[in-house]
Amino acid sequence: MLEACIFSTVLCGFFGIVSKKNLVMKIISMDIMSTGVIACYVLVASRDGVFTPIVATDKIVNYSDPVPQAVILTAIVIGFSIQALMLVGVMKLAKDNPTLETKAIEENNIR
Repeated sequence: MLEACIFSTVLCGFFGIVSKKNLVMKIISMDIMSTGVIACYVLVASRDGVFTPIVATDKIVNYSDPVPQAVILTAIVIGFSIQALMLVGVMKLAKDNPTLETKAIEENNIR
């Protein structure tokens, strides 16, 4: 069930990127798709019955790997910075164009 929710989140983001004509809506759709991909990675990386490697115990237990957590944090930071950069680009386009619709921007730049 959780896999289906994550897959539907990725698909909603993808269809938003493809179908929406407004650039801000495309950026939001890309963020939704990125959230779904990160959730998929967290789902795959998580396992039941593993312990954190910080806690010291006398018995031998199955410790979790901290590398996927570091990769996910890096992906979140990179995704946020890319989203901020795209929004700055949209703000620059908004100065020259009365609308943020892709068709209108293309027609305005052809002339």
